[in-house]
Amino acid sequence: MDVLNKLKKYYKKDGHWVRFLAIGYLVMFSIAQIFYDNILFSCICGLCVFLFIERYKGFLEEKRKRMLRDQFKDFLYSLSASLATGRQLQSSLKEATINLGYIYSADSPLMLELKGMVNSMEENRESEEQILTGFAHRSKVEDISNFVEVYLSCRETGGDLNMVVSNASTILIEKMMIEKDIKVMTSQKKFEGKIISAMPILVIMLLNIASPGYLDKLYETTPGRIIMTIALAGICLAYAWTDQIMKIEA
Repeated sequence: MDVLNKLKKYYKKDGHWVRFLAIGYLVMFSIAQIFYDNILFSCICGLCVFLFIERYKGFLEEKRKRMLRDQFKDFLYSLSASLATGRQLQSSLKEATINLGYIYSADSPLMLELKGMVNSMEENRESEEQILTGFAHRSKVEDISNFVEVYLSCRETGGDLNMVVSNASTILIEKMMIEKDIKVMTSQKKFEGKIISAMPILVIMLLNIASPGYLDKLYETTPGRIIMTIALAGICLAYAWTDQIMKIEA
């Protein structure tokens, strides 16, 4: 039961929230201070970090999915080798837990899943279909869901499970290699987009340091504040647009 509790906590964990809120507040405060030069208003603007909580949750979820999918590839190798020797799924999962334990930490998503599945089969006497379906549902990874569907179908129809696992490994590796090539090709453009978005902020900082008082009209007058607000909105829109353009679905 201890493993199952850890597994539940892993999927429900808040994960780095204190650090995210602290850094996010500091970033929001700093940007507001650069564009408005008002401590009280900047302190209030820092609270805008709470508007990005859902976005950060999505980021953590995508990070977990990528990590689990990368580790799942090695699991398929181990599972294929075990099935080739005639072992049943329970024995194969145990062996995979031992073998992959030398590669991944005990708190990694795959290791928690494997220990949870072995526990479910030994203590709760759950069937193969139940534990594999549960694994696919929790993971929310398309490749894992597809593999589970094919595996269970093949098991019901008496197909060659070893061949299914081997083919799944090959397909997953090829898919990951293609995605890696795409990321390499787009990473430079993403970096350039971030630099371009940050340039106006750096220019304002440089002007305030090199020529104090040069931008006072923008900070002290209503038209100046409006101009700075429009400029900040333009930077945010440009960054969001660039991020959306460079986003490539797997």
